Amino acid sequence: MRFLRLFVILVMAFGLAACGSKFRVYNGPEVTSVQVHKTDRKIYLLHNEKVLKVYDVALGFAPTGHKQFEGDGKTPEGAYFITHKNPNSEFHLSLGISYPNEADLAFAEAANKPPGGDIFIHGAPNQKVSRRDWTAGCIAVSDKQMEIVYSMIKPGTPIFILP
Repeated sequence: MRFLRLFVILVMAFGLAACGSKFRVYNGPEVTSVQVHKTDRKIYLLHNEKVLKVYDVALGFAPTGHKQFEGDGKTPEGAYFITHKNPNSEFHLSLGISYPNEADLAFAEAANKPPGGDIFIHGAPNQKVSRRDWTAGCIAVSDKQMEIVYSMIKPGTPIFILP
């Protein structure tokens, strides 16, 4: 009887601990691509042509145009891919984006400037996404949305960042 009671208590404790986890499980259709529409401040998670999820985003503090150099505050534009998942992000959770690519590197090198890097999709401070653009060039959603995005997207997924 004591063993059964202890077992039930342990199961309940683990169940409650799992409720607060930032790591969700996704069992739906595979996300085959991601699109970010900078002008509309939207991110779309797609399975082929079908939109699975859409969220508002915040971008770099100077979002118009393609990121060219470190510190320019722009969010890149073009075709990239998700490089990795970062469960220990400064911004809750994050997904790495493959900026800079070879063309980005060549452009910055020709101007004798660093291209910048560390571009991510990540959560936002205080569980809010501001319509104001505040990142250093990243794409931000709320922390709760980031938990869903993080669970759905795998490294290697293409991401198309459009003007």
